[in-house]
Amino acid sequence: MGDPVDLLTLDACTLRDRLANGAIGALELVEASIARIEAREPEVQAWAWFDADFARQQARALDSHRQAGRAIGPLHGLPVALKDIIDTAQIPTENGCALDRGRVPIRDAAVVDRLKAAGAIIMGKTVTTELAFMQAGATRNPHNAGHSPGGSSSGSAAAVADGMVPLAVGTQTGGSVIRPASYCGVTGYKPSFGAIPRTGVLMQSPTLDTLGVFARTPADAALLAQVLYGHDADDAATAPRPTPKLLEIATSKPPIKPVFAFVKPPGWDDADPQLHAAFDELYEALGDQVFEVPLPAAFAEAAEIRERINLAEMARYYYRYSKQIETLGPRTREALEKGNAVLARDYLAALDWPKVLYAGLTELFDRCDAVLCPAATGPAPEGLDFTGDSIFNGLWTLTGVPTVTIPAFTAENGLPMGVQMVAARENDARLLRNAHWLRSWLIGAET
Repeated sequence: MGDPVDLLTLDACTLRDRLANGAIGALELVEASIARIEAREPEVQAWAWFDADFARQQARALDSHRQAGRAIGPLHGLPVALKDIIDTAQIPTENGCALDRGRVPIRDAAVVDRLKAAGAIIMGKTVTTELAFMQAGATRNPHNAGHSPGGSSSGSAAAVADGMVPLAVGTQTGGSVIRPASYCGVTGYKPSFGAIPRTGVLMQSPTLDTLGVFARTPADAALLAQVLYGHDADDAATAPRPTPKLLEIATSKPPIKPVFAFVKPPGWDDADPQLHAAFDELYEALGDQVFEVPLPAAFAEAAEIRERINLAEMARYYYRYSKQIETLGPRTREALEKGNAVLARDYLAALDWPKVLYAGLTELFDRCDAVLCPAATGPAPEGLDFTGDSIFNGLWTLTGVPTVTIPAFTAENGLPMGVQMVAARENDARLLRNAHWLRSWLIGAET
């Protein structure tokens, strides 16, 4: 039996290999996670629902399965946390909302079916902001409990950052994967729009909602995302297509050193000066592997357009909640009121913008392997009421492109700040490979 503390420091790909060859058992790993959760949950508050015995039951069944000589899945024995807007059969899914307290679905979401088929252990449900919007939940930043973990996938990011689980699933409509990953100091990956089905997940904005993952490294993110990828007949955003070999490509060596385009997105001037200084250093260190380029002028309107689509669709899909709007938090109420005020002509006109904006990016993507930009405006804000500004994320969500953030910098107060990388649609595998390269370069493992 290994030392539980040692297990919790290992990346998911290493744990996968040790579980597969029998060097460790699923129950051993789960017990390590349980001990960590029980020790840290009173401070971090990452979990909306957690049952240690349920996790143990799954682990024992998986250990028996492997010991019987049966084939195992690609996530065999790996604990995975799920944002509490993802339906889980016979397990509460309360959407961070008092109106859904006690809600227990009868069916698993499509991604939960895929996780179970891959041999993952459903470790529990993680805290989300109210209805996955901006009304903060209970979760705190693991690096400093007086600071926000971000949102809306707050619990998923914090659980991975604190070593409670190696992998977690979240969602992004504006910046709800990338921003909390940056604040908590982990890898966050939001794939191309439509890559992962949303069937059985709370719908806020069908034009924007995207499932994403949290992990320690880009390779770990690829391992998890590859299982979740693929067409689902009940989600029109997905389409039948071959699943890319995310993990194989992500961990392969680039044929030549990647070249990055550095952009200062709208909102750059208002970002933390520490962030400006950090990117200046990164730019200088990358040398001839990076060049600066401005975004097309139309992107100055991207945040307003994304918000218009988000709030109009939110008013439509959250109509049942608006009938008892007085029970909702002030930020959620304000969003629903704004959404109800959006004119149909303005909403329909806004739906044309993603195509227009993406067309403006094609020449840029032709000139580089990935775009570099900040993942957030600085380190996690102090206090727990404000989950942070998604100004550096929403434009990429609006255009449906894949993005990934990795920990890169440390602020003066010791909190992490991430660097965000962006690529053309459907170029996810190469994006993850470039993120893997940059992470290795940052820690000195790549020359």
